[in-house]
Amino acid sequence: MSKQQWQIPATEGLGFQLKKGQVIRVTDIEGEQVADFVAYREDDISERLDPSVTMDALHAMKVKPGDRIYSNKYSPMFTIIKDTVGQHDWINSACRPEMYELLYNKRDHTSCYMNLNAALAPFEIPAPDQHYPFNIFMNTIIQPSGQISIEKPLSKAGDYIELRAEMDLVVAISACPCAESLCNGYKCTPIRVDII
Repeated sequence: MSKQQWQIPATEGLGFQLKKGQVIRVTDIEGEQVADFVAYREDDISERLDPSVTMDALHAMKVKPGDRIYSNKYSPMFTIIKDTVGQHDWINSACRPEMYELLYNKRDHTSCYMNLNAALAPFEIPAPDQHYPFNIFMNTIIQPSGQISIEKPLSKAGDYIELRAEMDLVVAISACPCAESLCNGYKCTPIRVDII
């Protein structure tokens, strides 16, 4: 039985507290939808989830059950418990209005940057210059040539990842609003979040 459950509508965000030892499940309800995921230490917001530190600590760009996700201070923030997809992104920053202007010539587009800022605001976490999330379900391919392509997520309807909190946290998640590329299969859909 889920202790808490939310459904994040397509293109929107959610913020909540997660206590040490609690497990969060992030589910792709319809499939092929990215969830930008950030977290801050509840009692010291200078400590946050850090993709580059995680890759450094794991010596890997892919994570699997049993792996830790680290903070910018090299402390474990989460342990991956289950993962039905196995393909996520650690290298792309959150989409933001300027990105949509540059890549798609669209002004004032909804973005993960704005969604995450709004989700964190009730917890008095100020907007950073940029968010560097764990991009759950995002399928980024790095070619041997060094070219990077964003392909359609491998997640199907009902696929999920479960993470156990290793400290008290504030978490924010954005159901990525990019319908302009393969990032979300050209269609934005909702994300479900359970504390189990």
